[in-house]
Amino acid sequence: MGGGVSGALGAGDPLVGRDGDLRVIRERLRLGAGGGALLLAGEAGVGKSAVLDALAGSARADGVQVLRAAGVEFEADCGYSCLNQVLFPVLGALEHLDAALRKALRVALGFDSGTPPEQLLVSNAALRLLQTVAGGEPLLIVVDDLPWVDRASTAVLGFVARRVSGLDVSFVAAARSGESRPHEVSGLPTYDLPPLDDESAARLLGSRFPGLARGARRRLLTEAGGNPLALLELPAALRPASADLPAVLPLSRRLETLFGSRVADLPAPSRHLLLLSALEGTGDLGVLQAAARRAATGYDLDHLAPVERDRLVHIEEGGQRLRFRHPLIRSAVVGQALSGERRAAHAALAHVLTDQPERRAWHLGEATLEPDEEVAALLEHAAGLTLRRGDAAGAMRTLIRSASLSPEGPNRSRRLAEAAYLGAESTGALSSARRLLDDARQAAPAGEDSLHSATASALLLLNGDGDVATAHRLLSSAIESAAGAHRYRAGDKALVDALHVLAVICFFGARHDLWQFYYRVVERLAPEPPAILAVLGRTFSDPARTGAAAHGQLDVLTASLAGEADPVWITRVGTGALYLDRLGEVREPAWQVVHTGREGGPARRYISALIHLCLDDYLTGRWDEALDLADEGLQACEEHGYSAFAWYFQYIRSIVLGARGHTDESLATAERIIDWATRHGAHCAAHYAYHAAAVAALGCGDFALAYEHTNAVSPAGTLASHVPHALWVAADLVEAGARSNRRKEAAEHVRAMRDAGITAVSSRHAMLVEAAAALCTDDDQEALRLFALALDTPGGDRWRFDHARVQLAYGERMRRARATTASRTQLRSALASFEDLGARPWADRATNELRATGWSRPRPESSDTRGLTAQKLQIAHLAASGLTNKQIAERLFLSHRTVGAHLYQIYEKLGITSRGKLRDALNSTVEQASRPAPPPQSE
Repeated sequence: MGGGVSGALGAGDPLVGRDGDLRVIRERLRLGAGGGALLLAGEAGVGKSAVLDALAGSARADGVQVLRAAGVEFEADCGYSCLNQVLFPVLGALEHLDAALRKALRVALGFDSGTPPEQLLVSNAALRLLQTVAGGEPLLIVVDDLPWVDRASTAVLGFVARRVSGLDVSFVAAARSGESRPHEVSGLPTYDLPPLDDESAARLLGSRFPGLARGARRRLLTEAGGNPLALLELPAALRPASADLPAVLPLSRRLETLFGSRVADLPAPSRHLLLLSALEGTGDLGVLQAAARRAATGYDLDHLAPVERDRLVHIEEGGQRLRFRHPLIRSAVVGQALSGERRAAHAALAHVLTDQPERRAWHLGEATLEPDEEVAALLEHAAGLTLRRGDAAGAMRTLIRSASLSPEGPNRSRRLAEAAYLGAESTGALSSARRLLDDARQAAPAGEDSLHSATASALLLLNGDGDVATAHRLLSSAIESAAGAHRYRAGDKALVDALHVLAVICFFGARHDLWQFYYRVVERLAPEPPAILAVLGRTFSDPARTGAAAHGQLDVLTASLAGEADPVWITRVGTGALYLDRLGEVREPAWQVVHTGREGGPARRYISALIHLCLDDYLTGRWDEALDLADEGLQACEEHGYSAFAWYFQYIRSIVLGARGHTDESLATAERIIDWATRHGAHCAAHYAYHAAAVAALGCGDFALAYEHTNAVSPAGTLASHVPHALWVAADLVEAGARSNRRKEAAEHVRAMRDAGITAVSSRHAMLVEAAAALCTDDDQEALRLFALALDTPGGDRWRFDHARVQLAYGERMRRARATTASRTQLRSALASFEDLGARPWADRATNELRATGWSRPRPESSDTRGLTAQKLQIAHLAASGLTNKQIAERLFLSHRTVGAHLYQIYEKLGITSRGKLRDALNSTVEQASRPAPPPQSE
């Protein structure tokens, strides 16, 4: 009856999440302050033994003498066996007791023969011996598994525990909550050891099982309920590398012993009702009673009384719902039931749940052994309902069960293929998707392949060693074959899913010819194309030319997100909003998808939402958040096998780091993207990488190199057809050309921008077109007019980096036009934005221009820490104390990049250039702040 998890932890393993508990226990035991007694209570596996181990270890480290013992089941009838454990290490001190006491203890402990002594005499002898051993110094007695301690020892230890106060002896014993205790210790003060808090539980699970999939980790944390033993044992009971967990988790042998033994001792009617409740899941007593009657057992809810008395369940106030005291009791109930008993319980529940089709179908599926098309069809329908609620993983599991109950033939193949598609497109179960796809092909009639099968294959190709062209051929051929000579049906879910994936493939390829098939199919959809497919055909394919026309349809789509929970719909609308610079309108639902993904929700949608947030963060100047989310996205791609989407996050890292002056790292990341894109024919990914490299080059003043990079995306003078990122690099190409003696080419590109009408795409592009035109004109007055027009664009200041770059260019042109004083306003505003963003090369350019106007930064001695926020001031002091950025980040729960960006801004504020000068600058400002003000002058 182990009381904790010490056996599950290796020697020297840190005790997680118990610092506060240990502090309270030590205070109540009054170690070194006179002594005291305490009973440590807690549920099975909560960690009582581990806490006692830690308590004893810390006490020894403090010089406290510790005596330990533990109750043992096979010694429970052996009188004074536990007392023997406690006193054996100090038997040498018996010689200091008087003869009667010495004799009593030696006989009681089995070292001498004689008449059994009176228990009171033994108790007094034990107390006197402990007092002698303590000798005025602290002494701690630790007894684990108190219920297995023999009654004679319990009586003596209880006697001692009630008298230790003032003797500098402390006594602590551990017992399980809810169990009856011997009356000898029933009056002791009790401390109930709680389960681990959420953060500590996650830390313990992560440290011991770092490779767990995110969904499995979330599920295990929920099931364990903060129980440390469960956290350590449950993962080992699962199938290796299992990402899809069963409805009821299997228990390890040790957990079965702890939780199952309590269930096994219950009467049969009670066990039956518990099984029904465990499989029903919600604890609805009405459903439970109806199911019990359906099972014709003659049992009713009165048979729950023994279960309540044993504290396995509790009935909520109002008496309508049953709750298990711990989730693992539910697992123990199901684990101990025979397979026939489980099937009968599922069948009874299915009969009762006629008004809940999803749950009824699931119970029927669990109750059925042989192939049954009727049950399989009900499960397929239930999977559709589950998917509409946004639970792709649940829908996938239900489809797999549906397929397993399908007779051999096309229905079985189709259901397996749809499950494979969900695994590849939503849940992140790519390895499972491959297996399901193989099974679907084996079950399909010769020569037949479903659209979902082809769609899943295309996704697996993208995320494997395949290329864009092959994936496009495979999927377009399947779409064409599925439709034949008939018109395409807009209500065909498999077709709509296939077209969404085809749009992604075409986008990756960034080629006019790839999109033509998509256009033809969407146009033929009857009765009309879904709005999202029409929007993607405009905004995701060639947004420079056709994107602006989709604003009206996108208005309707973004409005539909209010209260929407389906991550598929949310991310599809986000994709449509991307190149219209309207990702801000989907931020809240995108965060909802991210939070769900962090808790084990659909991985592919989680990654899509992270992409959308990262891109919006870059455009609107949330660069620290963009880098943090990019790191999270890269980890998610690696964890779930979505290699085809990692380049988005690498792009964010490359472009932000490049803008911040980390040129080498930025360019190295861009080169990795280009290498991957070249091997897979994903030209769009390469275009993103060229964009990042161009921004890094512009910041460093290498305009010729920037021109080369932007020209690789779209040649000067034209916006390349069906190259979406030609829209994003257009203004960069113009700036690079105008500043590298290619003004003619730059002017031609401005004309192409105006001809395409990109000013109607978004406020950002409206601002950038005017600024680009200003860069190309030789007429200073016209240039200044165009710059002013650009900065007057409504909403233009939302795009912080681009807006600051326009201000910088405007200030530069004003200075050259000898409007020196006026230029400072624009240049100072640009400098403030660049410093806030941490864009060092751009801040340096703005600073140099300001100096050319006669402006100088305030001297260090006039700096004032009151200009720093409380967080920046805290970071400054920590950095001055010698902590690294990483150490500061860990202490303040920030990313190390955020710390680095703040330090750059702190240096600027304090007028210093290095970390080594921080201490002096801070001390100087403290001295200035504490210096008394001069007395007022008399008039």
